[in-house]
Amino acid sequence: MDIKDYIHNGRLNILVKPNSPKTEIIGYNSATDSLKVNVHARPEDNKANIELIKFFARLLKKKVTIKTGLTSKQKILKIG
Repeated sequence: MDIKDYIHNGRLNILVKPNSPKTEIIGYNSATDSLKVNVHARPEDNKANIELIKFFARLLKKKVTIKTGLTSKQKILKIG
């Protein structure tokens, strides 16, 4: 799976599951057109969001920000 295939117009849809054993991409959800991502951090004090941003920034070697969904499991990341 090449993650760049899922980035459209500099945006990436993801579905997050916080408090998981490790941070990793686990698959694709065709119903929501989103990558399913497990995040090790808890969803408190913005920890899961920060870990998610760092994970994708390292993976893509680009600046990553959360465009929408700061308090939701469904998020849109802005890449670049």
